[in-house]
Amino acid sequence: MKKDSNPPHVFNSISELHRALALPKPVHPLISLVNYSEVTMDAVDAGHAMLLNFYKISFKTNFRGQVKYGQQYYDFEEGGLSFFAPGQVITVTEADGDYTGYTLLVHPDFLRHHPLGTAIRQYGFFAYAANEALCLSDQERATIVAIFATLEQELAHAIDTFSQTILLSQIEQLLSYSHRYYARQFITRKAVDHDVVARVEALLLQYFATGQPLVSGLPTVQYLAEQLHQSPRYLSDLLRQHTGQNAQQHIHDHLLAKAKGLLSAQHLSVAEVAYQLGFEHAQSFSKLFKRKTQSTPVEFQQSLN
Repeated sequence: MKKDSNPPHVFNSISELHRALALPKPVHPLISLVNYSEVTMDAVDAGHAMLLNFYKISFKTNFRGQVKYGQQYYDFEEGGLSFFAPGQVITVTEADGDYTGYTLLVHPDFLRHHPLGTAIRQYGFFAYAANEALCLSDQERATIVAIFATLEQELAHAIDTFSQTILLSQIEQLLSYSHRYYARQFITRKAVDHDVVARVEALLLQYFATGQPLVSGLPTVQYLAEQLHQSPRYLSDLLRQHTGQNAQQHIHDHLLAKAKGLLSAQHLSVAEVAYQLGFEHAQSFSKLFKRKTQSTPVEFQQSLN
């Protein structure tokens, strides 16, 4: 099947997306709640990418089949949440019509001059991949349903001086509960997540043991995420939840362990060690080593004598 080479369709406003989905004009130009039952898949070409310049929070219910993560299936089929920040590309597939629920669309201008306008960037799940969606239990689903019901009721109300305040408070609740539920999900997926931690360690050991830094440079969080088929932010949050360190810190631990081993070889200079580790400049290596160990590479070598 030939891959679609067309650039993504860019939507700068919520009204534009409503027109593309053959929906009525939104009641409010900067925020909208779309019921999936009102969207026909014919309105958007399957397989074609869309780039939305506003936030999109999808609440999907009544999944057909089970949700699979890694090699295991999980029982939270009652509903799920996925999050997209402005500028992310979304591809519509045939499978996207296999549920019911809502999508909340929020333009950044709606958050402007409100603390949430800045705070929303701190929620890492907006950078997660679609397959890293938040799966909800029955009780969690009831809480989320209540928030969406309040949003729907408020958006049906005539706009007045209280509208924005009430809507923003509901969005804040939605994000706070989602943050809590993701923390729970990391716990309930402990077995699979521990496997991911082990694979991260194995990948880094192999990377340094095979001399890959000489070819590809320093390992990156993006590299690890691609090998594990996860988004960089989700991988870092997962590692932090289970080990107390994010992905970059894991890379630095392996880098320093390898560096100390190479520095212990008397015939290698600091510049040669830096080169073997994938650094372009020895000064960058020395600064990182000093920051992490409170001693320079030269001082470390001298301490061995």
